[in-house]
Amino acid sequence: MDTAYWTVASLLALFYLYAGTLKLVRDREALRPMMAWVDRLPLPAVRALGAVEVLGAAGLVLPPLTGIAPALAPAAATGLLLLQAGAVPVHLTAGDRRIALNLTLLATAAAALRLSTAL
Repeated sequence: MDTAYWTVASLLALFYLYAGTLKLVRDREALRPMMAWVDRLPLPAVRALGAVEVLGAAGLVLPPLTGIAPALAPAAATGLLLLQAGAVPVHLTAGDRRIALNLTLLATAAAALRLSTAL
């Protein structure tokens, strides 16, 4: 069970660390080609989402790795699951039907949540 959690959590954390860092450091023009929705939100909101993603990535990995506050891992997985549950309607209301990545991330976060409770 540990191997399954670490595989899922590591992949999810790498994705969110990358995506969150991009949202934190790039300007709107640089984000637009890969994230068309950035024009619909104020830049501080995009930055806040990036911070949430980076913190979620850290929460998936650091607590189980260090043994300090391991209950934060399921909380981080829940937060990332809720983030994607909110992302799907944002895409759909804009007429963007490309939600396969969001649904995959949602399912992966659900798997991380399930696996983290078994640690």
